[in-house]
This record gives sequence, C-alpha cells and structure tokens, in this order.
Amino acid sequence: MVCDPIKIGLLIIGDEILSGKRQDRHFPKAIEIVGARGLSLSWSIYLPDDPQTITEVLSSTMGRDDVVFSFGGIGATPDDHTRQCAARAAGVELVLHPEAKREIEAQFGQEAYPRRIEMGIFPAGSRIIPNAYNRIPGFSIGLHHFLPGFPSMAWAMMEWVLDNEYADQHRAAPPVDIAVIVKDAPESQLIDLMNDCLQRFPACKVFSLPTLTPEGRRVELGVNGEASQAVAALAFLKQRVSALGFAWEPRG
Repeated sequence: MVCDPIKIGLLIIGDEILSGKRQDRHFPKAIEIVGARGLSLSWSIYLPDDPQTITEVLSSTMGRDDVVFSFGGIGATPDDHTRQCAARAAGVELVLHPEAKREIEAQFGQEAYPRRIEMGIFPAGSRIIPNAYNRIPGFSIGLHHFLPGFPSMAWAMMEWVLDNEYADQHRAAPPVDIAVIVKDAPESQLIDLMNDCLQRFPACKVFSLPTLTPEGRRVELGVNGEASQAVAALAFLKQRVSALGFAWEPRG
C-alpha cells in the first residue's frame, strides 16, 4: 500500500530514448515536480513509437485510478501516434477541439493550416492543457494527461495540471524514506517482520535491499511514508530485528 493520496504514473514515449539516441530527462524532473507538492511517483514506463504497444498500455492504465502523465508523440508527424492511440484506448473518436483550434489559430494565423491545426485533434471529450510556450495545447482525458516531448513545454504543463486539477492533493511535506542496515541477515528471515510492519502501519511502504560486501551480507531495511508513521514503523522494525538476534546500524 502507498501513503500518497493519489498514485502518479509516467508514460515516456519515443524510439529515440529506447535506442539511446537521446537521454530521458522527464523522469528525474517529474520526481522533482511532484516532490515539490508533497507527492511522489508510483511507476514509470518507457514505450516505443509503436501504435499497438501504446494502445495496449493505455487501455490498461485507463482502467485504473492512477493519475498518468504521458510525454511525447502528440505532434502531427508520421511517427506521432499518441493522440490516435489514446482515442482507441478510450473508445472515442478523434475530433478537432474548439479551444485547441482557437489557440493554434491565434498563434499561427493562416499558417496553422493545413498541418499545425492537426495538433488540436484530440479524443472526444478531452480537456486542453495550456501551453504557454507556443499555444499548441496538450490534452487530458479522464485521469490521463498528454504532454509534448519537449521539456521546455512539457514540464510547465505538468505543473499546471497538478496545480489546477489536483491542488487538493498537495501535501505540506513529501513522504520520508528512512532505513537501517541489518548485518549478516538473510533477507528471507526478515520477511515475516516486514509483513507484520505492513499490517501495523498500512499507510507506509516497507522495503529491503540486500547487498553483498567484503564485510559480509547486508540488508537495507526501511520504510517510506508520512514522517510520524514512518518513524514509528522503523522503530518497530529495529525492535524486531534486534529480537531476531541481528545487529543493525543507521543508514548513512
């Protein structure tokens, strides 16, 4: 279980990222953007410029209650498929959005035609996401928010969505991540106490990260959650680790 009031996921689309031609910058920036609002990411998926794959993933994520930000593929070139895939996944037609039409025409005049105007064709029922950079909007349908791949546009648009559609979900402080290092303990012997911790503190996540060092086996055992709950949960883990006869030290 997670302690965030909303689960936030990312879809980052583009063959250029999967091939290594470009390095993704959206994932680390998204962590920063949601963290500034006391939130955190729950998951992230990289996708190719493949219509079948994009449609299948969107069909799955649209069946959940997660807030999803999708980066890339909403242009009008032949390798941009996201608008079409979103419509298929939602089971609706693509239509020219009247507000998007006004924005694009206001920015480009007659030069909006015949191609730029196509970037205002969204799944029916969409809401526009303003783009202060060049007035070509993104769009939202349900809990899914579709942004361009360009960081100079996408990041401000993501902030706009969070501040205008999810302001009531912002928190004063982000979840904390605290842990201890358990020495010479097989991870399997910590499973029961981790499950007990989850039952006692269901608003927190419990995690373990085992490593082998020259000094022996080590397990980073910790919790992620609201500060007071996380501190209490870690105190429980410390007590139980000591009761099992294993030594621990604070994580550096």
